[in-house]
Amino acid sequence: MTLPVIHRVTTLDLSFRPEPWPFADERRADIDAHFAIEQREKPIWNGRILLARDPLFAGARFSASYFEADFASFLAWRDWGFPDKHVFNGFGMGALRCSDGAFILGEMGRHTANAGRIYFPAGTPDLDDLSGGAVDIAGSVARELEEETGLTPADYRACAHWDCVVSGSAIAMIRLLDVDSSGEALRERIEANLARQRQPELSAIHLVREVSDLTSATPRYVAAFIEAQLKN
Repeated sequence: MTLPVIHRVTTLDLSFRPEPWPFADERRADIDAHFAIEQREKPIWNGRILLARDPLFAGARFSASYFEADFASFLAWRDWGFPDKHVFNGFGMGALRCSDGAFILGEMGRHTANAGRIYFPAGTPDLDDLSGGAVDIAGSVARELEEETGLTPADYRACAHWDCVVSGSAIAMIRLLDVDSSGEALRERIEANLARQRQPELSAIHLVREVSDLTSATPRYVAAFIEAQLKN
């Protein structure tokens, strides 16, 4: 298994080009059947999302080309072991870091496609993240963070750089978000927000202060990022 690789960049150059996805077209019947099975178990819907091709790291810049796809095709591609190796899932994550050094991670609810997984607030970008013909990952992170935790940009300070963690067919663009609050206090605040939601995406909030706090429920790209941060 290839270990995650971290590239620190200051510029994200993520264009959008409407192009077909041969995998989705050629496997349409199988994809629809797979999604129907998943829908019987969880209340997921087949919305439009953005996937990417042609990743390139050049100095402090990361560039890629995004295209539109349906969630059913993405789910099948993921569940079938990423058969199209030319495509990757490039998404943003907000790494909430508290004043006492604790990182805030959320556990995905049982009704979600990633049930039980524990990671930073995140989401595969969609059409709402397009701005001026490009994919706005910073905007995507802010939107997902507010939806999942109730926090707005006024609640944290975003670092200027991004740590792009390459792990198989995923590239997580992670941005440190510093909060003037202890880990326990911020967890209580987020939990209070979750309690007010009818069906929150997150079922629990976890604090990570050291590597031993990580479990197998945390994706290896998130673990690699946290391990690198704790070494600094």
